[in-house]
Amino acid sequence: MGTDAAVLTRARRVLTAQLAGAVTLVVLIVGGLMLVTTITGQRADTERDLRYYIGHSRIASPPPCVWMFSRTGTTERRTPNAPSALPLRTALDRVARDGRARFTDATVGGIGYTIRTERRGDTVIQAAVDLRYQVQERQRLALALAVAELGGLLAALITGQLLSRRAIRPLEEALNRQTRFVADVSHELRTPLTRLHTRAQMLARATADAESPGRARPDAPRLDTELRRIVADTRQFGEVIDDLLLSARLRGTGGTESPVDLAGVAEAVASAEAVRAADRVVTLDVTYDRDAAYVVTGVEPALRRVVGALVDNALEHVHPGGRVELRLERADGGRSVTLAVADDGPGFDPADADRLFERFAQGRVHRGHLGLGLALAREVVERHDGKISATAVPGEGATFTVLLPAISRPGGSRAGRGAGWPAGSRA
Repeated sequence: MGTDAAVLTRARRVLTAQLAGAVTLVVLIVGGLMLVTTITGQRADTERDLRYYIGHSRIASPPPCVWMFSRTGTTERRTPNAPSALPLRTALDRVARDGRARFTDATVGGIGYTIRTERRGDTVIQAAVDLRYQVQERQRLALALAVAELGGLLAALITGQLLSRRAIRPLEEALNRQTRFVADVSHELRTPLTRLHTRAQMLARATADAESPGRARPDAPRLDTELRRIVADTRQFGEVIDDLLLSARLRGTGGTESPVDLAGVAEAVASAEAVRAADRVVTLDVTYDRDAAYVVTGVEPALRRVVGALVDNALEHVHPGGRVELRLERADGGRSVTLAVADDGPGFDPADADRLFERFAQGRVHRGHLGLGLALAREVVERHDGKISATAVPGEGATFTVLLPAISRPGGSRAGRGAGWPAGSRA
């Protein structure tokens, strides 16, 4: 078990134990109060009943579980079938001497009794209540409280597990995001870093050879090629870092939303990639209806990153002399805006359409390693309540389509677009 998992497990156990302990303590306190209240109530009821029995009951026929006795001089009377160990003669003698009524708890013959003895004139009367039924009642109550305690403890453990998992979940998600981010960094940066290191070593050796006596100077075209490759690798390095940082931001606040001109974003991305497209001998076009509005609500830098990822993906896979087209259209009766990035490259296996948007997916046909770009594009689009999809015909090209909810602008005109662009096209 990893350190993070162990910390989370320990935290869940601590929270569960604390909740179980709190519930157990509450049940114990409530149970103790109930037991004390029951015992106190039984005692008060017994004393009240004995006072009444002595004043109103006949010795020959007292209430059930009550035995009565009297002594007048040397004459004693007792309830028929009364226990032979009763009456409690020491109590009779004391009350006969001082006349003070007394309550006495006594165990006689293994049975507990509460006894009241008082004098009325020349007669001393004693009444004893058998406490076995009260004891049984208290035992049943204690058993019920013990069962309730066990049930409460079990319920507390189960509830504690559920609540602790819910309480720890945000921390667990944060740790998972951190672990995933580190894994992303390790995975994505390893390849370009290795290439940079290898090429730097080659250039270092070539430079060292050039400075050694009797060694021929290194081939200038080869050095130029390696330097260009290093520049390309550093560019890829920066793009990977941008992707990773965007991935971290996407799980944070998400940025401030505002109206975004998607056509303007497409034009800006195409303009930024124009040099790269020309270097690869690729035609890069943006087409749309200049009289229509393509405004959505969102975070402009994030949407620009989506368009950039799609264009970058297309440029990476289209052959020299090929074409990449960004097409914007209104859909769903004007309620949505679609941006399609199409290329005439090798395409991909249609069965891989969904897998292309997974992190570090490997396309089975032609598309190769896709890294984080398309996965992050999907995250951004979904956070904007949109959809992204991919279609392709192997050998004929691929099209990636983004669908976003549109917002209207007064008059339907495009704001912020240069007037010099040709209607519906730019390269």
